[in-house]
Amino acid sequence: MSLFELYFILGLQHIADLKGYDHILFILTLCAVYGLKEWKRVLVLITAFTIGHSLTLALATLDLVRVDGDLIEFLIPLTIFITALANLFSRKQKVSPFQHYFKYGAALFFGLIHGLGFSNYLRSLLGSERGLALPLFSFNVGIEVGQIIIVSIIMLLTKVVVDILGLPRREWHVLLSGAGLGISLVLMFERFPF
Repeated sequence: MSLFELYFILGLQHIADLKGYDHILFILTLCAVYGLKEWKRVLVLITAFTIGHSLTLALATLDLVRVDGDLIEFLIPLTIFITALANLFSRKQKVSPFQHYFKYGAALFFGLIHGLGFSNYLRSLLGSERGLALPLFSFNVGIEVGQIIIVSIIMLLTKVVVDILGLPRREWHVLLSGAGLGISLVLMFERFPF
């Protein structure tokens, strides 16, 4: 197995690991207000998130940035909470272009926080590697592919629930966002660092 394949698979497994469900929950809340027809916007949103976490993942892995792990573990559910809350307060069925750009910026910023959450894991994996560029790139590509798989499942589930079973789109969005909000509140309480 090549070095690329090894770290690609590790990135894919890391994002799909149900023990790290907070990351999956963030993706769920990030995509909760979109339908299958909006897949291009969702792909841009997820990629903005990946760019953010790739940046801090690289900086933290190279030991150029260090942030208290307990603080990051608290901030991750806070990003879920803020995203879910924004979804619940969004009254329009359609999202305006300004809201899309704001969401892209927020996804990028929240990606910075999530990348710091991955950094300890990846730093321990890379301890024996001579070069870091290929493993970092491969790991991030694996995470991006894993996120796209998760988003695809969410979008297909939305299609089934809204278009086939007939649940109103707004109610489905409220259900997904409300679940994200509730779980993130519990996580924030459990991880409160002060």
